Amino acid sequence: MKMKIIDTTFPYENENTALDNIQLNVETNDVLSILGPTGAGKTTLLTHIRSLLETCGDTVMVDGEELRRMGPIEAVKKMRSVPQRTGFSKATVFDSVMLEQTPPVSKKDIEIAQDLIGQLGLSEVSLKHLDEISIGDLQKVQLAQALVKKPKVLLLDEPTNNFDVSTQHQIMSAIVDFVKRNDSTAIMALYDINLALCCSNKFAMLKNGKIFTAGQCDVITPENIEAVYGFPVNVVNFMGKPMIMPL
Repeated sequence: MKMKIIDTTFPYENENTALDNIQLNVETNDVLSILGPTGAGKTTLLTHIRSLLETCGDTVMVDGEELRRMGPIEAVKKMRSVPQRTGFSKATVFDSVMLEQTPPVSKKDIEIAQDLIGQLGLSEVSLKHLDEISIGDLQKVQLAQALVKKPKVLLLDEPTNNFDVSTQHQIMSAIVDFVKRNDSTAIMALYDINLALCCSNKFAMLKNGKIFTAGQCDVITPENIEAVYGFPVNVVNFMGKPMIMPL
């Protein structure tokens, strides 16, 4: 699976530019973290790809085919999105995940749903209705709903928002494991640079709607972080991985 985002420009109604000439390349098994301060354009970029919004001179390609030229059913098969919030429902956790399966549902489909529910720590609430569980568990349900369909491209907007450190790594491990087992790709917006460094192999740093730098972990430097975020840091090596430490 290969995905290219070429010359993506997305204007606001007042003609100011939210995204300007965004260009990204991701391939099978890539986990790309979109980094940047509040207002840099991270969520806008994910929304733009997800919703196929009207843009100026842009191209989003999956496996060599323009996304905007795909039918809606094919586009959904290729991509799944996990936003930051969702609504409530009277369905149970288990049923809400199963409803995302394509009928007819097999015994294997049921096992896949049960495995995801267990992997995300939802087993104890699997028979509760969605309006009876916590906001955090509801976020996990959203992720399970996306993963159960085995998309080729998974879009995630702050998937670890509002979680404690243990749950953050539980969720990120589930995402990375899914990508590897299904030859998929994940593109996610994150605020936590260190969490991104633990789980991603590619990074794109946005500043004012433009890509300031993109690449592998070698782009996470003190100079780039200060330029994008406006505060000084050290980048240290911890157990073979880079880690940022504020000065």
